Amino acid sequence: MRALVSVYDKTGLPALAQGLVSLGWELLSSGGTAKALAAEGIAHTSVEAMTGAPEMLGGRVKTLHPKVHGGILADRDRAEHMTDLEAHGIDTIDLVVCNLYPFRTEPSVEMIDIGGPTMVRAAAKNHAHVGVVVEPGDYEPVLAELRRDGRLSEDTRRRLARAAFAHTAAYDAAVVSWFDDTDGELLPPTLHLALERSDQVLRYGENPHQDAARYRAVGRASWWDDVTQLAGLSLSYLNIYDTEAAWRLVHDLGDQPACAIVKHANPCGVAVAADPVTAYRRALECDEKSAFGGIVALNRPVTAAVAAEMVAAPQADVIVAPAFEDEAVERLVAKRKATRILQAPLPEDERLHLRQIGGGFLVQEPHHFATDRGDWQVVTKVAPTEEQWVDTELAWRVGGYVRSNSIVLVRGGQAVGIGAGQQSRVDAAELAAKKAAGRARGGAC
Repeated sequence: MRALVSVYDKTGLPALAQGLVSLGWELLSSGGTAKALAAEGIAHTSVEAMTGAPEMLGGRVKTLHPKVHGGILADRDRAEHMTDLEAHGIDTIDLVVCNLYPFRTEPSVEMIDIGGPTMVRAAAKNHAHVGVVVEPGDYEPVLAELRRDGRLSEDTRRRLARAAFAHTAAYDAAVVSWFDDTDGELLPPTLHLALERSDQVLRYGENPHQDAARYRAVGRASWWDDVTQLAGLSLSYLNIYDTEAAWRLVHDLGDQPACAIVKHANPCGVAVAADPVTAYRRALECDEKSAFGGIVALNRPVTAAVAAEMVAAPQADVIVAPAFEDEAVERLVAKRKATRILQAPLPEDERLHLRQIGGGFLVQEPHHFATDRGDWQVVTKVAPTEEQWVDTELAWRVGGYVRSNSIVLVRGGQAVGIGAGQQSRVDAAELAAKKAAGRARGGAC
């Protein structure tokens, strides 16, 4: 049995190679992998010695040779394939272990791998006879199965082949995305989405009878991967959906301490203030009834004083902030055991907004806020006061996160009435005014 091992990421390589050799496998290797095996004293044959062809073009051509790909692609059940191998002096290759140049972290033309994906795809195509391993995390399970059974099962080979094709598809998607980013084309002719399921286990989907999972874009940072849950139940689909909205909103409110409360993707309370206690208290005042079971987001650490306000208020499903004092967590857990407490990093900038429709997606650039007042036009005889300017900017920022038709009433750095998701703008205005209950006089809309 022969294995071709050619990896950029050398994680776990010595243990894998030694394990294969101990099972009687012959190792073929090229380039840096061959040097790494030699340094460990592990017996192997170089691809160059096997093919009789040297590496070329500064390493661009190493394994692109019929003796490599013939050995991988030959269907052992087809006599003509085996006759071809014998005629050309080619031996079969039964396992390919390969991971690719790190294009996602070091994008450049030289990091576009050619030989690696070719080998991986060839082995995956011929998974009826060949195993292919692209993730170091699969090394030990593969070795364990070989030790136990002497071969990889059909199910294992098929699972590994799927992982291999997913690996190369995501790699190609990263290359295409790099071209799009480099060319500055916001809406390119094609979009290539490569998503991988996170390890996060969701409690349920939008409703308890629905299963759900969180997927992340392969090769792109997600702030969710760096979230630390300090307490509470596991997150559900809607918890994540609403937390995303609340966390982005609270970081779109400027540099002052701010609080946003979101329920079913709509803000129901927003405020900026001199300190987080006041910001939370004033955000809650907007619509305390709707805040029950919502998402509370603050752009400042949660102190014991903030936590004291929270445990005296309607229970939140999620509280998200950049940090929590130990005493704050203790107070919250003592009174709000089910509430999810999330410590989160800054949200990354969004490149595109996608919304699924039948057979495809609607795609648009994310909304953005014009912060320079010079971009605004005063169309009334009386210009806003400084306080009204501040309230107008806050109303406009919050309005970008409220489902249309919507009206946002703000006064003194506090949303006092939010009318969301109405078919009629009149109804939205009446709803916002009803919630404001007279507090909007002299404010902004």
